[in-house]
Amino acid sequence: MTRETLIYYLSEHPEIVNFRWSHTQSWGSTWSFLFTSIFTYVFLSLLLHLLLLPRRRPVPLGPIPALHSLFMALISVTIFTGILFSAAAEIRDTRWFWRRTKTTPFQWFLCFPLGTRPSGRVFFWSYIFYLTRFLHTLRTFFAILRRRSLSFFRLFNHSILILMSFLWLEFSQSFQIVGILMTTSIYAVVYGYRFWTAIGLRSACFPFVINCQMALLASNLICHVGVLLLHLKKGGCNGIGAWWINSVLNAAILLLFLNFYVNSHLKERRKNPSPSPEPHDHGAAKGNAVPATVEADLIGRGDTKDKDI
Repeated sequence: MTRETLIYYLSEHPEIVNFRWSHTQSWGSTWSFLFTSIFTYVFLSLLLHLLLLPRRRPVPLGPIPALHSLFMALISVTIFTGILFSAAAEIRDTRWFWRRTKTTPFQWFLCFPLGTRPSGRVFFWSYIFYLTRFLHTLRTFFAILRRRSLSFFRLFNHSILILMSFLWLEFSQSFQIVGILMTTSIYAVVYGYRFWTAIGLRSACFPFVINCQMALLASNLICHVGVLLLHLKKGGCNGIGAWWINSVLNAAILLLFLNFYVNSHLKERRKNPSPSPEPHDHGAAKGNAVPATVEADLIGRGDTKDKDI
């Protein structure tokens, strides 16, 4: 596939260029669908968790989690590439207007001009990103079937991420381009790593997933500050009301994550006050001889060194 063909199918196809977020034309675009889907996700997760309480052994899932990780890694790369090409095309097509408003491409990435409508290339990929949030929740059911603990953080995090991606589209919220670029790049790496370990290859000797989550949250915090500064400087960014809600929800996720991060490290130190890796410890982490396949199966548990992202 040539570069021109790739650009066409990722940013110039009529379905992408003419996309419009509409309650009548876009699947999953209504408020009733949003709250119903979140309620259904939480209800089914709790129900499955209660039904499996008497069962001691995990339900065998075979290659399903690995295939899910591979698919999520590929779709994350596709969304990242698509929105990057689409943003470049939007900059090319609207540069004449930005010169009149003294807006730079960097400012546009963080701060949409007032009156921006949820239509066109960028919002097409934002819509695809919104839909993949539902695929992302499948990890909760994998975790329950594997007899891992069902944490409040997992349910809250996935539910809030669905809500925030909906708000991006509903209110043409500023910051979403950068948010999607950062999130999909991290997701591509994390899900690629999960697929790598799920097929039995060597895992990292440090909490890889939790460090990726920390990097994503820190980047989000910096970008939110940038949006606020541009909003005050330029006299307004589009969708700033939804941005405030987004900021509060991100702050809640950050506090919950930091609480887990601190507690997990304290627990790790109590268990291993003086770690000393053995020379023959292939793929072990911090002195614990855990094979790569076993460690990969533990990723996402609240009592291990990695946290679901």
